[in-house]
Amino acid sequence: MALVSSKGIYGLNAMYELLKHDGNMPLRASQIAINTDIPLGYLEQLLGKLKRAGLVESIRGVKGGFLLSKSPSDILIKDIIIALEGEIKVVDDKSNCHILNLFFDDISSGIATMLNLSLVDFKKYQERYNSSLHYDI
Repeated sequence: MALVSSKGIYGLNAMYELLKHDGNMPLRASQIAINTDIPLGYLEQLLGKLKRAGLVESIRGVKGGFLLSKSPSDILIKDIIIALEGEIKVVDDKSNCHILNLFFDDISSGIATMLNLSLVDFKKYQERYNSSLHYDI
């Protein structure tokens, strides 16, 4: 089983879309769905989970939609994944082999380091992506 399923991928994509959007104006779920190519019904379920986790807030009404509930620097990737996927585990049980246990502990530490990035760190990946699009002719 993948560490991050389509739920996590779609949820991270939706959160990134909210990060890119003006933080003062709510973004409608239908617009997020269009921008990210996520089925609207599925997206609404994910946004509900993210809301219950305190990561997004919803505004009702004609000018309503979704906003990040706190600063992007205060929203960790692991919090998004846990809200959507549940507990993050590399293995279910310890092995009888101490060497394997050390190996799996190292994997867990590496994953924890990456998942402790904040949502704002996605801007670094955007810059990295933009720099890879540069062509010299």
